[in-house]
Amino acid sequence: MIGIFDSGSGGLSVLKEIVKLLPWEKYVYFADNAFCPYGEKSPEFIRQRSMEITDFLLGKGAGIIVVACNTATAAAISALREKYPVKFIGMEPAIKPAALSSETGVVGVLATAGTLKGSKYLTTKGLYEDNVKIVERVGKGFVELVERGILDGPEAEATVRESLQPLLDAGSDRIVLGCTHYPFLAGVIGKLAGPGVKVIDPAPHVARHLYEVMEEEGLIRKNRRRKPVVELYASGDDTSARRMLEMVLDEGK
Repeated sequence: MIGIFDSGSGGLSVLKEIVKLLPWEKYVYFADNAFCPYGEKSPEFIRQRSMEITDFLLGKGAGIIVVACNTATAAAISALREKYPVKFIGMEPAIKPAALSSETGVVGVLATAGTLKGSKYLTTKGLYEDNVKIVERVGKGFVELVERGILDGPEAEATVRESLQPLLDAGSDRIVLGCTHYPFLAGVIGKLAGPGVKVIDPAPHVARHLYEVMEEEGLIRKNRRRKPVVELYASGDDTSARRMLEMVLDEGK
């Protein structure tokens, strides 16, 4: 069983990509929406929540865990790997493909404050910022939109424009999504950015990495069912998360 967790529904964007590669697997997903968003919370708090959620997922039978949250990956994945014997797959900053493909030499990054302060992001950024200009903005209000299920329309466009426009004004032709909630707003981001700007979601790469690790560890199910089974749990009201899960699984059919 594959365990997946996030501060809320955002990690379902990662589940969507994983299911494409491993449609026969069984999943247990935990949305920590009672404490969402994680972006402004302390690393200590996020580590504690991540450990409590990991204990829960292991209790449900998870044999590998995807930290489908950029902020939790930045704050907690090292501690999780030290404490638990199972494999953890975290989110990767998708700066490399953006930097290598940019034609303007300017890469925009939309992320949470916690992700932008994380050592993994800063290290990756340092590898490429001599060759391209990297401009950053916190996606203010993005997580809240997704948790409320507002993925398009005037409110979504107004909220996204506030954080996106400075990146476009700086000349960005690549927009890196540094939060798993943000891909649910990719349609709005693409519409506002225009056809000359590419939006980059790291989730497909994370899904491929998970597949490779599971293959190496002998964790891929041999008795393959026709469709995925997903158990969903939440620390708060699960209505929105269940609605988002249904949408994700319907899109994957």
